[in-house]
Amino acid sequence: MELNELVKIRRSVRAYSEERVKEEDLKEMISCAQMAPSWKNSETGRYYVALSDEAIEKIYESLPDFNKRSSKNAAYIVTTFKKGLSGYVSEGNPSPEGDLWGSYDLGLQNSYMLLKASELGYDTLIMGLRDSDAIREYFAIPEDEIIMAVIAIGKRAAEPKFNPRKNLEDILKIK
Repeated sequence: MELNELVKIRRSVRAYSEERVKEEDLKEMISCAQMAPSWKNSETGRYYVALSDEAIEKIYESLPDFNKRSSKNAAYIVTTFKKGLSGYVSEGNPSPEGDLWGSYDLGLQNSYMLLKASELGYDTLIMGLRDSDAIREYFAIPEDEIIMAVIAIGKRAAEPKFNPRKNLEDILKIK
């Protein structure tokens, strides 16, 4: 599938079928995410996947009601990045943006992962609101990792609406 086609079919899906994502497909998605560029090739992104019924329920319970409604039947990928590595010129010597580069790098990795998910026939929803403490405790996520997103993943149960994008002239300036 062409990249432009993948980008066009990828949507934030808010209704999932009961068909569960396959573990081998998840591994392929995460492997693809690793190919994204990162500061000094530091690859600080980390992934915690809720695939069992117990794990899915635990993450589901950490979400606010509107995210619960939007992600029912999905599995979950929790994405984090290790602090103090990406954005550092040398150990303990940050660039002006410091750990902000970690979130930038993880965003690139997540984009690669989402596009691979689309290629494999899965749909996703990136969620920012959640009970991070409960998720950190459940997965035993170390304190040196920043939790960035919970991503619902599964097969769509309904066709999502396409939201038009801004005109290119409104966002682009070339001199």
